[in-house]
Formats: sequence, C-alpha cells, structure tokens
Amino acid sequence: MDYFRNIVLVAAIAGAIAGLGMTVAQQLTTVPLILKAEVYEQGAGAPAHDHGDQAAASAHSHGEAASGAAEEEGWAPADGFERTAFSVAANIVTGIGFALLLIAASELFGGIKDWRQGVFWGLAGFAVFTLAPGLGLPPELPAMPAAELAPRQLWWVATALCAAIALGLLVYQRSLVAVLAAIALLVVPHLIGAPQPASFATPIPEGLHHSFVVAVVVTTLLFWVLLGGMAGLFRGRFVHAS
Repeated sequence: MDYFRNIVLVAAIAGAIAGLGMTVAQQLTTVPLILKAEVYEQGAGAPAHDHGDQAAASAHSHGEAASGAAEEEGWAPADGFERTAFSVAANIVTGIGFALLLIAASELFGGIKDWRQGVFWGLAGFAVFTLAPGLGLPPELPAMPAAELAPRQLWWVATALCAAIALGLLVYQRSLVAVLAAIALLVVPHLIGAPQPASFATPIPEGLHHSFVVAVVVTTLLFWVLLGGMAGLFRGRFVHAS
C-alpha cells in the first residue's frame, strides 16, 4: 500500500513541478504568439459583422448585440491573472496525469533508477505524445481551420499508442521482426493521414504559425525532460526508502 501511495506522491510532485515549469516557458514563448494570433482573429471577424444586413442590425441596440455575442462565444477566463491562473492549474493537472502514465509504464520495466534515466523516459514521452502526433496534427493558433474534434482525438490517441509500442519494440526487442513491426507502427498512422479541415484558409501569417509550432515543440520538450528528471529524482528518494 505504501508503494502505491509513494508512486502517486512522486507523480504529484513531478507533475506539479513540470506543470509550473511549462507555464513559465509558455508565458515567455507561446503566449505572446497566441495574443498576436487573437488580433488577427478579431480582425478577420470584424468584416463579417460589417457586411451584415444593416437594416436588421439597426433594429437592435448595442447592448443586445454584445449580449448575443457573449452567449455565442461562451464563458472564457479574463485576460491577465485569471487567464494565467487557469493555465497554471491546467498545466499542473496535465503534468500529474502524464507523470502517472510515465511512472506506471516505467514500473513495468523495473522503474526509473535516477534522474538521468528519468530524462530518457521523458524524451520517450516527448517522442510519443508530441513528435509522433505532431507530424500529422501540428499545433494550431486561434483562427486556424481544423477538422472535427472527435476524429482528430481518435487519430491522435491511435498514433501515440502506435508510437509507444514501436518505441518499446525498438528498445526492448532486438529481432528483425520487431524492428520491422516498429517501423510499420510508426509509418501506418501517417499513411492513413490525420483528419484535415475542408479549407485551409486562415488570416494567420505562415511565419507566425511556424514560430508557434517551434515554440510549442520547445516548451513540451522542456516539460517532458523536467517531468522525467523529477520523476526519477523523487522516485529514488520516496519509493526506495519505503
């Protein structure tokens, strides 16, 4: 019982640290790019309202129009402290969830011995959950087109699962059949292809999107290295001591 309790404790500590680290990195890299994209999003949305039926628009007050727009968009955290606070909470919860997955997987193969080994497990998580799915579904900025959510989620999960199995075969199996199976698992999801939107039209400049993709990859790499390193460090202290 103490063993499982300590494993959860390690995941909570490592996930919280990694989530906080990712939040700091996002504030310096991805958040400024998102704010720029939101300016383009608002600029693209403005003409659509300007070209509407002016006669119908004049029948409503500005207060009613603002109320209707708020109802359509739904609730969102306010810019500033509230938005940052929700980002911190989301990153910490995400970090703890991925830490549990990482530690559970590593325990099946003897556990992470120290922080150095943890970094390699973190790099494996980065390859599985960021690189492999990101080749077909790169990160998106506001106002960028995207396919339906459910097919994208299904493809993402299937691709990550295939990558995880392939990586396990490459590391723990040395036979030619295992290597060929791993290559097939890595290639097949991309041969099938990720779900794509009906149109790729977007007001977002290509350079801005490219910078965002690079920033997301860098921040997630930092997240996974920090997560794996902290998991190895604290597992060595708490689990072995039990």
